[in-house]
Amino acid sequence: MGNRPAELARAIRSALDQEHVDVEVVLVGNGVSGDWTPGEDEVFDDHRIVIVRLPKNVGIPAGRNRGVEASSGELVLFLDDDGWYRSTRLGAHLRDRFTAEPGLGVVSFRVRDPEGGRGERRHVPRLRAGDPERSSDVTTFLGGACAMRRAAFDAGGGLPEDFFYAHEETDLAWQVLNAGYRIVYDASAVMFHPAVLPTRHDMFYRYNARNRVWLARRNLPWTIALTYLAVWVGMTVLRERKPSALKPWFKGFAEGWRKPAGPRRPISWRTAWRMTRTGRPPII
Repeated sequence: MGNRPAELARAIRSALDQEHVDVEVVLVGNGVSGDWTPGEDEVFDDHRIVIVRLPKNVGIPAGRNRGVEASSGELVLFLDDDGWYRSTRLGAHLRDRFTAEPGLGVVSFRVRDPEGGRGERRHVPRLRAGDPERSSDVTTFLGGACAMRRAAFDAGGGLPEDFFYAHEETDLAWQVLNAGYRIVYDASAVMFHPAVLPTRHDMFYRYNARNRVWLARRNLPWTIALTYLAVWVGMTVLRERKPSALKPWFKGFAEGWRKPAGPRRPISWRTAWRMTRTGRPPII
């Protein structure tokens, strides 16, 4: 959004510094003027950077979709402006892994705290998240810390733009799985990102609940969808407890039923069983 030029320069430099791979950077200015320039750092003058300017903040999923549309690579990585890659070999590692595993659709990275903290459990996209150094197959991924096969992105239909923020990567992940691809959490693929809480965003609780309903309505067989939402209502009440959190959450939950969720593409029961065998049945 043009408000962190120093961090943005660090992020772009970490992408352009990748060794033994061809790198193209698509920089999406989300909610910037038509003459916006990212900053004065010399890294922004690199000919490998393509700038896409969006005068209105269209949200995370739509912004990323515009970036993919402007790209030409077979592998797509998403990187937020306050994150960066420490290793210059990450690109080569991902290229080799996707080449060796034709059924691999998405790699979710390990997110490390630059201050040396343990990191957040929510950054390990599985239920047993206690050991962030253990790689495994998973059923979702981190939207700002991932790499995916362009063909898998297209097969999943891209990111749901009406979501604006929250759960958009899970919507895509379920469709990628339904298309027959695998998703893995690769602890050796590392992105650095400051430790911040999602609740810093004013709309967190509302969008979290609304999009949770849309996620179920769009992607799950109805028997599973109703169970999934009932489980999440119970978990949210037990976790949050505070009226200041529950009031906007239930407002968003009601909004999710009241407003259109977009096209319905329920995953197959076979995909639901694959998710269950992976360790995360689509009810949690």
